[in-house]
Amino acid sequence: MARVSKGMSGAALAIGDHLREWRRRRRMSQLDLACEADVSARHLSFVETGRAAPSREMVLRLAEQLAVPVRERNVLLVSAGYAPVFPERSLDAPEMAGARAAVDLLLESHKPYPAFALDRHWNVVAANGALPQLFEDVRPVLLGPPLNVLRVSLHPEGLAPRIVNLAEWREHLLARLRRQIDLTADPALIALLAEARDYPSCAPTGRAANAAQMVIPLRIRLGGAIASFFSTTMVFGTPVEVTLSELALESFFPADAQTAALVRRL
Repeated sequence: MARVSKGMSGAALAIGDHLREWRRRRRMSQLDLACEADVSARHLSFVETGRAAPSREMVLRLAEQLAVPVRERNVLLVSAGYAPVFPERSLDAPEMAGARAAVDLLLESHKPYPAFALDRHWNVVAANGALPQLFEDVRPVLLGPPLNVLRVSLHPEGLAPRIVNLAEWREHLLARLRRQIDLTADPALIALLAEARDYPSCAPTGRAANAAQMVIPLRIRLGGAIASFFSTTMVFGTPVEVTLSELALESFFPADAQTAALVRRL
């Protein structure tokens, strides 16, 4: 009898159904996956149809080749009848003290420019508090915990009215979100995308993103001038803990000398 677990949609899925779903999401054939994972295509077919039960090692090997997120690897293990192996802890847990210290050090060292640590749903879990003027005139409810950077950026009562290149910045953020959804199939991210698409002030107007640009800047009215920033994203390398695997450090840099001078003045 096939082992089952709750899938990403909340429905009960057998391990074979999970693997087939991830394989199709990655646009891989059974033969492609079998070759990459060094297993026979026949055995993989039997696993997907429930005629064979995979070992824990095989589940993890297939998940690695499918680039399944760490959180969902636990789901695969449970669906195959095994205990999850990847722990999930709060960033403030004692066991995470080293990682939290590294995050705080990186954020603080980025001052006077803003930097944020984000969870998988774009919620801020840590920030360096730099340039609070960015959030002037933002509706207070949008700044309450959890502060969601995509929502506060594109909401009509957030930063959107002050973003000069709103059309291209919106498309840049939504493109990132769509790529994340492709990788994770996270229902909360799918809902966030639908919400952002419905913001009335975010209809595609003005100049769209230029494919020839090296980076998409955030151009925003700030302190009586227009500031221009570009951002970088940093992640932990090869994490084996759920929270760290999903944590991203977003750092903003001045895109021109005028912005650097403006930030220093503010």
